[in-house]
Amino acid sequence: MIVLTDQIGNEIVLNRVPNRIVSLVPSQTELLVDLGLIDSIIGITKFCIHPENLRKQKNVVGGTKQVDVEKIRALKPDIILCNKEENTKEMVETLQTIAPVHVSDIATLTDAYMLIEHYGLLFSKVKEAQSLIEKIKSKASSFAKNNGFTTTKKCIYLIWQKPYMAVGLDTFINHLLECNGLENGISQERYPEVSLSQLDDTDLILLSSEPFPFSKKHLEELQGITKTRAILVDGEYFSWYGSRLLKAFDYFQLLQKELGQS
Repeated sequence: MIVLTDQIGNEIVLNRVPNRIVSLVPSQTELLVDLGLIDSIIGITKFCIHPENLRKQKNVVGGTKQVDVEKIRALKPDIILCNKEENTKEMVETLQTIAPVHVSDIATLTDAYMLIEHYGLLFSKVKEAQSLIEKIKSKASSFAKNNGFTTTKKCIYLIWQKPYMAVGLDTFINHLLECNGLENGISQERYPEVSLSQLDDTDLILLSSEPFPFSKKHLEELQGITKTRAILVDGEYFSWYGSRLLKAFDYFQLLQKELGQS
């Protein structure tokens, strides 16, 4: 029997290792694949884009905010994987009538390591999970040593346009900004709207590739209304908290060079 408390305090009780998994979070789906669990995945979201061909192989059950509950029920999953931020409370409560639901809650690298550890325990991949954690920790440690994790610039990280919305303090993205030596210019929590005066009163604006797909066109538009330097960044490396972290710190190293901070 497997007994585990998820990251929002729900107790998960399983009689055996689950081998029919529905994953409703893209970064967690990628993590499952990298732990060697691709054959156990039976349902994913339309946003589960890594690995690239996975959506052609698996049942797509909806998005992260809305899913086809009856389609998930028909799949007869042993476990459903969710996230506090990506999925709604109402969705989780409904899905709990189908199968045990593990909910992650990620604000720091430590939380990300705990999630990977949980999956190792749940899916009998303890060695693989621990190996992945150690590799990510090594990458993070090397990056910290080379870059010092010292705050040198105040920035605003935009995730939406019309209206402009930014990342607040109580987020995983904010934690990774701090790892990059960047101070968040937003003092609120979650994802508040930002004004032109706020954009002017910062050193740097980061335009994320997700959830709004900022592009060169949007960058040029923004530079037409503010003199603050703005650059495009890969949102997956700032917000995907599973095995994507293995590549994230290499990306951050390149970003540091672009910012002239290395």
